[in-house]
Amino acid sequence: MILDVAETAPSDPRFAALPGRPGKIIAVHLSYASRADQRGRRPAQPSYFLKPSSSVAGTGGTVERPAGTELLAFEGEIALVTGRDARRVDAASAWDHVGWVTAANDLGLYDLRAVDKGSNVRSKGGDGFTPLGPALLDARAVDPAALRVRTWLCGRLVQDDTTAGLLFPLAQIVADLSQHLTLETGDVILTGTPAGSSVARPGDVVEIEVDAPTAPGAPSTGRLVTTVTQGEVPFDSALGSLPAADDVQRAEAWGSREAAGLPAVAPTLTPALREKLERVPVAGLSSRLRKRGLNTVTVDGVRPLRPGTKLVGTARTLRLVPGREDLFTSHGGGYNAQKRAFDAVGEGEVLVVEAGRDPDAGTLGDVLALRAHARGAAGVVTDGAVRDADAVAAVGIPVFSNGAHPAVLGRKHVPWEADVTVACGGTTVQPGDVVVGDSDGVVVVPPALVEEVVDAALAQEDEDGWIAARVAEGHPVRGLFPMNAEWRARYEAWRAAR
Repeated sequence: MILDVAETAPSDPRFAALPGRPGKIIAVHLSYASRADQRGRRPAQPSYFLKPSSSVAGTGGTVERPAGTELLAFEGEIALVTGRDARRVDAASAWDHVGWVTAANDLGLYDLRAVDKGSNVRSKGGDGFTPLGPALLDARAVDPAALRVRTWLCGRLVQDDTTAGLLFPLAQIVADLSQHLTLETGDVILTGTPAGSSVARPGDVVEIEVDAPTAPGAPSTGRLVTTVTQGEVPFDSALGSLPAADDVQRAEAWGSREAAGLPAVAPTLTPALREKLERVPVAGLSSRLRKRGLNTVTVDGVRPLRPGTKLVGTARTLRLVPGREDLFTSHGGGYNAQKRAFDAVGEGEVLVVEAGRDPDAGTLGDVLALRAHARGAAGVVTDGAVRDADAVAAVGIPVFSNGAHPAVLGRKHVPWEADVTVACGGTTVQPGDVVVGDSDGVVVVPPALVEEVVDAALAQEDEDGWIAARVAEGHPVRGLFPMNAEWRARYEAWRAAR
């Protein structure tokens, strides 16, 4: 049934759909399998953040996208309202402490996500960033495993999932929170959003509904309606950090690079092409690129942490800028560009780090190497140093660096941006370039040339191997290396007879 709260609701219209102003609002980071898979990571346990009660809004209102920002994202969610205090309750009895269920929009401003350093205070706590309502469903009348949440953006259905798709059941979330703090009557828990969350622009209308379609009467909260407006007052740089967006944040806010209108990060290397690149030496690729007029394609000064390592993949990039204390304060902490890049690197990709060829501070350590390895990355190339060098080498992922150094990132660098064109070891690397490394170093191959170049390099390897065999037989190199007409004819005859 739907609870009539008209007699108990506070006079403030923001809280009209609730039994009172909530003492706290707790939100789950990732809880739906569809959303976790979209992000490329499934958490083993739930994790949380707080939102202020001043962010609550009712239905039919507006939310401002602040001046100077672009990434206001909506998240349709099921909200739980505590009906009676819960402290250290078990999962079997946790639902008994939930009084009501309603719809929520967990709005967030991705432009402020990095400067929040993981707290979500500014990115998620703005006025109007937590619309709730319009009606409460009695938790006793619904099955927590059979609730549905749907979201419409300008009339188009963009989110549609049920609690059957949760990684963590609602009762588990309540019980887990209760072992850390007291859930007081009226507190609100935002239980996470499924896939389909995206960006809303000024003029867009977001509608969210939670219902129990299999329960008697199919009770529904009705649609929670919010219209986005454009703010006019800019942030004051004299008071704090300014909003900033990069392509990593754009892809996260929109849901994918494609949805954000960004080019694909990298072409797919077919298994056959990858196998050829595994066989061809970097020296051979370098010489064939030189014949095509490309001389500045080697990442100079880098060597593999583990001798004999072969590296093949497509480039993702991270740019570190020279250290400056004020910029490290604003960009170095929390979920900074370095951490975002290691969280985003994908299977078969090589994270290429621009560090100004400075060997006097680490640009990654064992934790980030483990993260890249877990993501299926093909390797890491940095023209800076690596800290925890032995531990990084033991991870097993190919890492090419400018040496080892015990100092942390902030000593010489500020993590700045990801998925942009970078300068690494004296060469320009763009997202999607093909990166190949071995004991001779690392070479960057433009994607449009890779098939042509690798075939030519393998052919050259066959020729060089034949020449080396003749030299080993005692023939002088004059006329043989390079081959004159006589030796060329003998070589072609050998090839034809193979």
